Amino acid sequence: MSFLAAASTTSPETAQQAIGYPTLFVLVLIGALVPVVPTGALVSSAAVVAFHQTAPFAMLLVFGVAALAAFLGDVALYWLGRRGMHSKNGSRWLEALRSRAPEERLAQAQEKLGDHGIAVLVLSRLVPAGRIPVMLACLLAKMPLRTFARGDVPACLAWAATYQLIGVLGGSLFSEPWEGVLAAVVLTVVIGLLPSLWKRVRRAAPQ
Repeated sequence: MSFLAAASTTSPETAQQAIGYPTLFVLVLIGALVPVVPTGALVSSAAVVAFHQTAPFAMLLVFGVAALAAFLGDVALYWLGRRGMHSKNGSRWLEALRSRAPEERLAQAQEKLGDHGIAVLVLSRLVPAGRIPVMLACLLAKMPLRTFARGDVPACLAWAATYQLIGVLGGSLFSEPWEGVLAAVVLTVVIGLLPSLWKRVRRAAPQ
């Protein structure tokens, strides 16, 4: 009886993990390739769920899965961008990168890349909407894929840790997982909107 009771307690959590980790990996990977999926909110939400689980290494698995998926997505997108740079007709991936990198942001990314080298990749992943302009600046600078990948490793690790910390914060504030997920999503959205709000405030301020 005690075995059945333990099984009934752990089996839903085990099933949740079996579905959750592959889903997180696929969604973060897609979000890295197609920058419209809110991957930060996904990682924060997964961290909230892991925070409320009793399974060992749940938090570590969320961190590892998110970081690996982000890295593979970044490298794949950069490789596709490099193919577009060498193609006569370019590629839809390269055009997608260009369309999401305003001239002002691209110029700033190129300047920072010249000043700090691949270290700027870490900051680009932590700043909302900063990843694509820096990636395009790396492409225009003809940075080798291996060099980009070497700089992207700490960037993805820092990104996964940051958004997991946001999820842990949301999970620790509420007893119910869904409340923590909601708080983490709202906090992630607010963080993502801060740069654009700051720009509007600066433009509206009298010179």
